[in-house]
Amino acid sequence: MPPTRSSTVDRSTPRRARLALALGAALLAVPLAACGADPEAEPDGSAGGGETASEAFEAVTIEHAFGSTEIDEEPLRVVTWGWGSSDAAIALGVVPVAIPKNSYGADEEGYMPWQQEAIDASGAEEPTLLTEAAEPPLEEIIAAEPDLILANYSGITEADYEKLSQIADTVAYPDEPWSTPWREVITTVGDALGKADEAAQLLEDVDAEVAAAAAAHPEFEGRTIAAVAIDPNAFYVYTPADPRVQFLEDLGFTVADSVDELDTGESTFYYTLSTEEVDKLTSDVLLSYVADQTVRDDIAADPALQAMQQVQDGTVASVVGESYISSVSPPTALSLTWGLETFVESLVPAVEAAG
Repeated sequence: MPPTRSSTVDRSTPRRARLALALGAALLAVPLAACGADPEAEPDGSAGGGETASEAFEAVTIEHAFGSTEIDEEPLRVVTWGWGSSDAAIALGVVPVAIPKNSYGADEEGYMPWQQEAIDASGAEEPTLLTEAAEPPLEEIIAAEPDLILANYSGITEADYEKLSQIADTVAYPDEPWSTPWREVITTVGDALGKADEAAQLLEDVDAEVAAAAAAHPEFEGRTIAAVAIDPNAFYVYTPADPRVQFLEDLGFTVADSVDELDTGESTFYYTLSTEEVDKLTSDVLLSYVADQTVRDDIAADPALQAMQQVQDGTVASVVGESYISSVSPPTALSLTWGLETFVESLVPAVEAAG
């Protein structure tokens, strides 16, 4: 156990003052109503990450798209927004006080299965679930009384950042929205929480599991692959910039030349291919992400796809199920190893069929 401060760290007063200036009385109503406790009282330890700070915490400055954020005291109440940072914090032993609610692949409450498993194993109090929305739900975040907001894989705008940073120290993404490499999500969260060494070890452990899976399937090595998502109205191809594709490369696959040759430049991580051109997407293996078995069956029966060599040869692999799709879209500190075995086994039959 690291040494702890002998007295409670009370950061609520300056935060309320900043909120009053930036957000006005309407937003202040939530935290002011909720904060009736004696600031000198001993903490109850119920919040994510505990309520005592470590004397060993070293101040850190994190550069990001909207400037830099200096964190000079160990965060005691962490709120996350976006994807991946929640899992990184939980994996590093800090359960946030509030995290985004999920619907795709989540349980009825809004937790992803790997999150629920990790939180249950930690014995910590479950985080508050923030409403799913395009913009951060400011009043809900204020009510959580954070001293750190992690949005380092998100789509927040500069205006969002300015509002969030009036609530607490806020870390945004390094360059572009929704494009932070999953490994960098983990290292940045580790830096912000004063757990850089633990983050490095976590990455080493995750990489070791992926390497072990690749070693157990040498038949993956050098096989060309194209990863796609198909719905009744569109055929999407993921580019090498997408974390899903990078994960396939970690397993030993090589991105098929046709993926680059057909790229329309529509997006940094995917493009849409017309049904008239799908037969040009050649590869040893075609990997499709489908929500359920019904969708998979519909795809297999689609006449437009019968022209694809992979369909004819039986070298189509499918990752079926919202949770499993989410576990690599993109991977997180918790999700990648959670779904690794199922993901790998879904590829085996198609690779074997490729000969």
